[in-house]
Amino acid sequence: MAPHDGTPDPSDPTGTPDRTVPAGPADPKGAHRRTPGVRELDAAARVFGLLSDPTRLHLVWLLSRAESDVSALAESVAAARPAVSQHLAKLRLGGLVESRKEGRRVVYSLPDGHMKRLVVEAISHADHQVTGEPWHD
Repeated sequence: MAPHDGTPDPSDPTGTPDRTVPAGPADPKGAHRRTPGVRELDAAARVFGLLSDPTRLHLVWLLSRAESDVSALAESVAAARPAVSQHLAKLRLGGLVESRKEGRRVVYSLPDGHMKRLVVEAISHADHQVTGEPWHD
């Protein structure tokens, strides 16, 4: 990755300069403010693609609250355990969730704070759309 000095990023196939975007009033502390390149936009689109399924979105939202195993997640989303396992496998392969073995159980977690905030904000946005509550920052 090129330094944030306006020079082209050699890893960006578009050759666009590395533009750092000034912080705005709604920017969270420590936000990444570099203008996204093709690779970042493609990676973000893959994340949104994985989250486009309501069951997977529900699973990630649940994991944003606490880690859990497949059985508990299946019960929470009212889906069959094999179906939930397949969804979790896609999320794990996509790098959105992590898993670890605890004896015979596999416990899933959402270790990335960006993902936690993204899902909570998406659900909050949807809540405003559904309820008609006014928008806010």
